[in-house]
Amino acid sequence: MKFSENWLRELVEIKADRAALAHALTMAGLEVEELTVLGEGLAGVVVAEIVAAEKHPEADRLQVCKVDAGQGEFLQIVCGAPNARVGIKVPLAMVGASLPGGMSIKAAKLRGVESFGMLCSSKELGIDADASGLLELPLDAPVGQSLAEYLGLPDASIELKLTPNRPDCLGLVGLAHDVAALFGSAVKVPAQAAAAVTSEAHRGIRLEAGKDAPRYLGRIVEGIDPAARTPLWLAERLRRSGLRPISAVVDITNYVMLELGQPLHAFDNDTLEGDIVVRHAHAGETLKLLDGSAAKLDAGFVLIADEHKALAVAGVMGGYDSRVTDGTRNIFLESAHFAPAAIMGRARKLGMHTDASHRFERGVDPELPRRALERATELLLSIAGGHAGPVLVAENLADLPKPATVVLRRTRLKRVLGVDVADAEVARIFTALGMQVEVHAEGWQITAPSSRFDIEREEDLIEEVARIFGYDNIPTHSPAGALALAIEPEARINELALREQLAARGYYEAVNLSFVPAELLARWGFTERLVPLANPLSADLAIMRPSLLPGLIEALRHNRARQQERVRLFEVARVFAAGDPPVETPSLAIVACGNARGEQWGEPSRQLDFHDLKGDLDALIAWGGEPQRWSVHADVPGWLHPGRGARVTRDGATVGYLGALHPQLAKALDLGADVHVLELALEPLLARRLPLAQPVPRFPAVRRDIAMDLPEEISWSQIEQTVRGSVGARLQELRLFDRYSGKGVEAGRKSLAMGLILQDASRTLTDDDADRCVREAIAALERTCKAKLRG
Repeated sequence: MKFSENWLRELVEIKADRAALAHALTMAGLEVEELTVLGEGLAGVVVAEIVAAEKHPEADRLQVCKVDAGQGEFLQIVCGAPNARVGIKVPLAMVGASLPGGMSIKAAKLRGVESFGMLCSSKELGIDADASGLLELPLDAPVGQSLAEYLGLPDASIELKLTPNRPDCLGLVGLAHDVAALFGSAVKVPAQAAAAVTSEAHRGIRLEAGKDAPRYLGRIVEGIDPAARTPLWLAERLRRSGLRPISAVVDITNYVMLELGQPLHAFDNDTLEGDIVVRHAHAGETLKLLDGSAAKLDAGFVLIADEHKALAVAGVMGGYDSRVTDGTRNIFLESAHFAPAAIMGRARKLGMHTDASHRFERGVDPELPRRALERATELLLSIAGGHAGPVLVAENLADLPKPATVVLRRTRLKRVLGVDVADAEVARIFTALGMQVEVHAEGWQITAPSSRFDIEREEDLIEEVARIFGYDNIPTHSPAGALALAIEPEARINELALREQLAARGYYEAVNLSFVPAELLARWGFTERLVPLANPLSADLAIMRPSLLPGLIEALRHNRARQQERVRLFEVARVFAAGDPPVETPSLAIVACGNARGEQWGEPSRQLDFHDLKGDLDALIAWGGEPQRWSVHADVPGWLHPGRGARVTRDGATVGYLGALHPQLAKALDLGADVHVLELALEPLLARRLPLAQPVPRFPAVRRDIAMDLPEEISWSQIEQTVRGSVGARLQELRLFDRYSGKGVEAGRKSLAMGLILQDASRTLTDDDADRCVREAIAALERTCKAKLRG
């Protein structure tokens, strides 16, 4: 929100200088983002008229001008501005004047011709950034008058960084209420009088958009002067508020928007056919907008239309074909209330951001349309003439938002703020903010004005008191009382400890956005149970991520494109799946590529492979103390390499996948073939068996080695579970120490040599005991794994 300081001071008495005003606004939550001083140091700059202009004898781009500065004698000025010509009125810096920036004006010779002063552009005067030519003043500007006095300078352009919950301050009148409360003054805005109705022109209005457009007002004004010029005072206020003057009608609608906060739109009434219809757009409907772009619409857009065509995208921008032109004499003024949800994200979907959409998507006072329409009519009749018709109204009162009534308890106010605020001061604050106050025994009952959508509960009222009373006036106290420390459950690994463990294993933590493009997910094959955003920031951020891997792989690809050959990243975050409500699952993902070890000299370099990543997974699983509950299986999703991937289960339930990316996906993503990934549900990984102290064994262990011939598809985890299930508690450890396939072993089979470490807590095992355990293990392997004992 950008505005002129002088304009604000006309609306409310401010008993403070500029610096104090800026500080007070910022401390009240209305942060001053930028303050630009305009037109200071213009003593000696006056309004002048060029009465003659001749080409400079020694320079093609210079002119020698005779200028009337109201001194009785014409001054000779050498000027190089392209728009310098006879008859215009411009600012003249007299000899002896000092301009902003430190330039002192002296009599001088330019290419041999004397010059007694300087004709100025807006930039040279420090009131605008335009340096394309002289600042042209209205033809009725009084020659010889001080420019600062004529333009109402000095002034300041103040820009506020408003939070989305304060749309009421997107108009100067709304902001004036906060300023009045801050400085103990009153708003000086008179009640808006109704414009005189001198025409019977009218047009029907039909509301067909339900609760999205519950109120629509319009008025026909006939016979305006299309050549009418915007008055200087209005044009200057627009400029100092960041808007460029365009034409009288457009400038008036913009001015009312800045003053009251209500966006308006003017149609060329002669282009309209039949009734005004406020409806939802049809799927695929298009409309050429004021900026010349073609908007492709869907049923989520609200349209202003007549009985034959679309006219404007409600709350966003008007249409090109119904615009007001230089020849327009009859206009239809629109002032409406649209529900914020109906406008939110619509401008962004069209690739634009407008002043109207900025206000409507945050919420505009539903009681403003009539007042704004009357104010715009008043200005239009005074500037461009014409005959105003009656105000045309269509509304669904049941769909309009109702002002909130909230009770504020005196005890609650003191408890939250920690300071006594006098009852009279509390009542003054709420009254100055435009709220209705009823005093009760325990506090106050407050009815918020229709413009304050942010007042919903008691805490909102306490915040208002704190803002206006002043945070500097609230004492700072250290918190008292014992703080209860959260106890970490022993049966769960701390998430921070998991991150530290991964960092210790050489991985860097990455943090990616939770939104991903639909096109990227399609490449991975993620097409089911997706959670699309209703109002995405952009098309590339349209879907809530169903997996951490697409975003993490993009981070890996970004690093590889910047000469990082060995990349190891992990991310701990949530993934999302469709549901009611959507299902959020905390997950861990790891991606890695390049050499298995960092650059070193102790061993030959080799590429990272499946077993390196599985080794990291095994280490994390072992941390939980129950590796026997985990297993891996060969079936994998389509984005993993079918021969170098695995499905990970815990207690038989799938919890994730690991392996090399499928070559086709790696090629589509412009990656090499050495990228390996892992993604797991986080909670099963963090589950930990409670530590249980065991006495040191008193009896020796016995080892027995066996070599088994098994099918290639039998995994080691399946073998280990089978052996442990058959031998029982006496099996302390199962060690795989050799693997062989080739001569002497049938094709499609492998030979595994393993050691069984046997021990009993109550006695020394005999040879018979050990042999019995071996026989049971062999029998179980033969029965469940199609194994054969090798001789």
